[in-house]
Amino acid sequence: MTIRPLEGLKVLDLAWVVAGPVIGRTLADYGATVVRVETRKRVDTSRVMGPFPDGRMDVQQSALFENCNAGKLGLTLDLASPGGQQVARDLARWADVVVESFSPGQMRRWGLDYEALSADHPDLIMLSTSLMGQTGPYAQFAGYGNIGAAMAGFQQLVGWPGELPVGPFGPYTDYVGPRFSIVALLAALDHRRRTGEGAHLDVSQAEAGMQFLAPQIAAYSVNGSVAQHDGNRDPEMAPHGVFRCLPDPSDPARAQECWIAIAARNDAEWQSLARLIGGDALAADPRWATLAQRKADEDALEAQVGAWCARHTAHDAQQVLQAAGVAAHMAASSRSMIDDPQLRLRGHFVALAHPLMGVSTVEASRYRLSETPGGPERCAPTYGRDNDAVLRGLLGYGDAEIEALEGAGVLN
Repeated sequence: MTIRPLEGLKVLDLAWVVAGPVIGRTLADYGATVVRVETRKRVDTSRVMGPFPDGRMDVQQSALFENCNAGKLGLTLDLASPGGQQVARDLARWADVVVESFSPGQMRRWGLDYEALSADHPDLIMLSTSLMGQTGPYAQFAGYGNIGAAMAGFQQLVGWPGELPVGPFGPYTDYVGPRFSIVALLAALDHRRRTGEGAHLDVSQAEAGMQFLAPQIAAYSVNGSVAQHDGNRDPEMAPHGVFRCLPDPSDPARAQECWIAIAARNDAEWQSLARLIGGDALAADPRWATLAQRKADEDALEAQVGAWCARHTAHDAQQVLQAAGVAAHMAASSRSMIDDPQLRLRGHFVALAHPLMGVSTVEASRYRLSETPGGPERCAPTYGRDNDAVLRGLLGYGDAEIEALEGAGVLN
């Protein structure tokens, strides 16, 4: 039997939506016991975002919630009540790690801030993840990852030249922040192992996102240049874009996939691409020999590529381009991702038994560890699924205590 590397680690997950729950999901993938706390009184935003089976909204069948919370135990608890706060304190004493993503100051108002919880638990590690961090003039600024993307600079960099910026799809920093958080949390656990000291980690989604724009920030610091949105183009590659292809009516799963992304990363790749789409004449055309020349008349360059793509399906174009050593991939739909041979071989999608859906399909762990592989072992919790296991099994509560909590509406 394989021992997962985080077995024995106890985590209280007070986070919600995406940025915080993804942290707990990753820890659970590698063996940590993660207790996810939520309440029916304020439904988690990810439960209402879906997608849902057959398109019918059901807060207990959201694919987004499932993906962010698979592998966890679930406890329904009203943290706004004194009884709920006491249970949370008991869970914090049980836990090695507390993860929370409430607005800065909320944990203190509940008496659940790091100073209060660590008073008799000095080796506790708490990770607080919020949009702008726990301190500073914007700490109370409300919003989701799309606002974090705007503050970090991403919204200004996505869009067509001369038009309004449109920003990257979705709450971008909700998916960047957790990756920094996991690394920081593992470092804190290692520090505790060596010193016995706990820590409070303050992760700002916006600041985490800015790390991905280090080249643009450095360029402004050195020469004053301000990066602008430029469609799909790249300053160091040409062509670099997404081109329309023929629909493929013979394959219903790919009938709408009529776009392909293509990038020539250097002159040699351009030669391979040019020879494929225009023969030796295009490959030898001196107008396109260097990156500087290709960038100088990119509209004409992309017209050459686009004309060739328009005569092929995205699937066929991908096959011949990749065979020629050109970086290319069709723009996949969610349907084709399920059938993608690369994702299938790597076991990217995992089917888990679910009491309401029958089967819940979630993504596997993003990391492949040869000696200690990880992944979810159970579906995300339905409301109150593990109340008894947590209260009785982990905290040792008796019948009278649990009945009192139920009677007071705390377990809601």
